[in-house]
Amino acid sequence: MAVKLSVRVGQHSDKGRKPVNQDFYGVSIPPAPISTNKGMVIALADGISSSDVSQEASKAAVTSFIEDYCSTPESWSVKKSAHCVLNAINSWLHFQNQRSHFRYNLDRGYVCTFSGIIFKSATAHIFHIGDARVYQVLDTTLHQLTTDHRVQVSRDEHYLQRALGTSQFLEFDYHSITLQPGSLLFLATDGIYEYVTEADIASISRAHIDDLDKAAKELVDLAYLNGSDDNLTCQIVYIESIPDQSSEEVIETQTDLPFPPVMHARHKIDGYTIVRPLYNSARSHVYLAVDDKSQHEIVIKVPSNELQGDKKYLERFLLEEWIARRIDNAHVLKPAALDRSKQYFYVATEYIKGQTLAQWMVDNPTPRLDQVRAIVEQIARGLQAFHRLEMLHQDLRPENIMIDYTGTVQIIDFGATWVAGLEEISPTITRSEILGTAQYTAPEYFVGEFGTPQSDLFSLAVITYQMLSGRLPYGAKIARAQSRAAQKKLTYHSVTSDRRETPAWVDLTLRKALAIDPRKRYSQLSEFIYDLRQPNVKFVNQTKPPLIERNPLAFWQSLCAILAVIVIALVYHILST
Repeated sequence: MAVKLSVRVGQHSDKGRKPVNQDFYGVSIPPAPISTNKGMVIALADGISSSDVSQEASKAAVTSFIEDYCSTPESWSVKKSAHCVLNAINSWLHFQNQRSHFRYNLDRGYVCTFSGIIFKSATAHIFHIGDARVYQVLDTTLHQLTTDHRVQVSRDEHYLQRALGTSQFLEFDYHSITLQPGSLLFLATDGIYEYVTEADIASISRAHIDDLDKAAKELVDLAYLNGSDDNLTCQIVYIESIPDQSSEEVIETQTDLPFPPVMHARHKIDGYTIVRPLYNSARSHVYLAVDDKSQHEIVIKVPSNELQGDKKYLERFLLEEWIARRIDNAHVLKPAALDRSKQYFYVATEYIKGQTLAQWMVDNPTPRLDQVRAIVEQIARGLQAFHRLEMLHQDLRPENIMIDYTGTVQIIDFGATWVAGLEEISPTITRSEILGTAQYTAPEYFVGEFGTPQSDLFSLAVITYQMLSGRLPYGAKIARAQSRAAQKKLTYHSVTSDRRETPAWVDLTLRKALAIDPRKRYSQLSEFIYDLRQPNVKFVNQTKPPLIERNPLAFWQSLCAILAVIVIALVYHILST
């Protein structure tokens, strides 16, 4: 039987002589197969004493790192997964500082140090920023594995050079070490290591190897007795066993997993039974399957044969699962439970019994206004869940919206989604090209600009317009307008010109949401939804738009008639003189 990675952890923390404990620590040893595929996580954060809120930063950093790391795709390397999560954490902390009065004094803001280790296979992956420390205990001595990111001003004064939350762009230290059975690692804040000798740490840890919690508490008590005036936190990790590499091939990433073959009914894959193909496209093959264990229906999505060699597409493909695991919203597609090892390359999600919005529009060519509102409002709630996490869907279209048999609307397909926390790591994944469908894509993308929440709003407004009128506001012209000059020539066609009875104030709401300039659109999705429900006073009192906007053909015909009269008058005048 193959040997598995097995560790024991001891930890203890105390506020010491301070009124509040601004340290935070945690450990996650998940059950198999997650522990095999993703590893085990231990982390420690230390808030800064000058801040009254840094304990919140410490807690957020540790809990988010532990929880979010395990939500990253199994095929990503440990370093890439942790990098993504740390960037997202740093972005969130920095945003909290920028939106508060702490933006001018970060020493009082949401700032903390961070040290974390991910144990996977026979390797310890160490991530560090700040002045907490990670040591490897060697017999009776310690080997420091991290570098302190602080500047010593004087004997008694120093300041942090790097920490989570201080800057929009994060730099962290990373390196890895090979583990052996019996390896001992020690994590501590400065309240411990500045007041306890390395010999004490080594001897106490070894003396209580069978009760590491007792060893951690003894070291905390010793630091306190030696005069520590800071919070005191330490963690001890003992490696009991590591995987037998000869019997278990452990690789850093799983991108080498084989792609499933073309599957048919009754085909078996990783404990799922294929029921039938749902649809095939140039990008993917999608199947309905049943979980043999729970008997729940799920959807299995596999890259198309033509794209299985496209690395960028495969990364975006895996990004879908990462995003789905981070968003918990009734109007966003959910992933399948992560409870088994994958033997093939695919993504598994919940199965929605219903139809796409595209099919719904075919079945309901002239929907009532209240039906349109009900659908649009649910889509907006799903989009708001993306935006709260600093994500943009970027490919909102009727084919990517599902309506189940209860009328619940869900957004699906996150292959084009942009994630702020990943921007510095993999910009080629999320912003290298226009990934959305042209007719529903906001015009700013076509002139090389980055998207904003107003870009998703534009796509939602196009869908709303289409449901009310049966056509697109700018047609295919929007994709061909790839300069600002060309975009200025695009003309919005009022939905009131159709035979359908759509209130003028609804048309004015759509006109604003579909403005070519994103700055002229609604700043919030909630504003758009509100104005779809009741007339905006500004719109009701607004004078009629110019004739060129209401009826361009009539405008140019009138202009030509006026010019013709002027020419005739001039010719008559010349001939009569």
